[in-house]
Amino acid sequence: MAKRIAAFGEVMMRLQVPGYELLSQASTLNYSFSGTGVNVLSALARFGHTGYLVSRLPANPLGEAAISYIRKLGIAEKHIARGGNYVGMYFLENGFGVRPSRVTYTNRQESSFNTAPEETYDFETIAKNIDIAHFCGIALAMNDSVRSHMTRFARTVKEQGGTVVFDCNYRPSLWGDNGYEKAKPHIEDMLHLADIVMMNEKDAIHVLGMKTEKETRHEQLTELLPAVAQRYNIRVIAGTHRSINGDNTHVLQGFMLKQNIFTLSKSLTFSVYDRIGAGDAFASGIVHGESEQFSPEKTVGFAVAAGMLAHTVVGDTPMSSESDIVRIMTEALGDVER
Repeated sequence: MAKRIAAFGEVMMRLQVPGYELLSQASTLNYSFSGTGVNVLSALARFGHTGYLVSRLPANPLGEAAISYIRKLGIAEKHIARGGNYVGMYFLENGFGVRPSRVTYTNRQESSFNTAPEETYDFETIAKNIDIAHFCGIALAMNDSVRSHMTRFARTVKEQGGTVVFDCNYRPSLWGDNGYEKAKPHIEDMLHLADIVMMNEKDAIHVLGMKTEKETRHEQLTELLPAVAQRYNIRVIAGTHRSINGDNTHVLQGFMLKQNIFTLSKSLTFSVYDRIGAGDAFASGIVHGESEQFSPEKTVGFAVAAGMLAHTVVGDTPMSSESDIVRIMTEALGDVER
């Protein structure tokens, strides 16, 4: 059943170095707009849901360009406030071989989103008119003002009977020194409000400080995540495990914990064209599966296939339709479409 879904988050400008050059070598950059909320809503719009971005952009040509880009993705702009002066940016250098891709952020704290005053958003009205709200730990890392907006919005959604989705998405570079200690109370605030959570055993160990004697990732996962679900009363926890082969192909396996039962997807092996945004594609698959009341097996299979397909498209934003993903799930790979 199609849902009305809002995502709270920053719109960022992605400035990508062409090919595999370093930023110090290149003389041109290709730009687009992204952000976790943009990526998740774009994917969900392609699955038939209605997506509303809750954000703030400057009232200048840069803000207009971002609005135009968002509009083309099928995302509703009615809850995007205007104000401030800047858009946060990041520069992307594509990795090759043993050299990994590199992201360099700039202008984050001064962006319109991260300087939005307290009265910017009418959370009460938004919450009354949506079914699901999505939040991300990247925004949570920004500053106390953004954190206040997030928890207030999530609490209002819960009060109105909506579903709260939270992606932990811990980024060490954003939290800075003693990042785990800084992040823990704020992430716990969101976990207490969340119904569906994206996280893995590393988040439980490092961010939440949970202990385990288990050695393998799978053993740690199956021991710790049920305890997280019980502690914070979370309905669904989902995530992925990734490994990289010697030939630079990636292996991705999704997992989902629901009603104290773990469901694992098949392990998918594939080549990578553009990795950024793949986690948002996986999250959108979990939200879609839960919205459509898929079985856990179908939900996690759909989500990991969506994540794999996102690696094959340039840009952060997932572009696959539901039929594209279902086709991959049935292993119709590599054929020419006629």
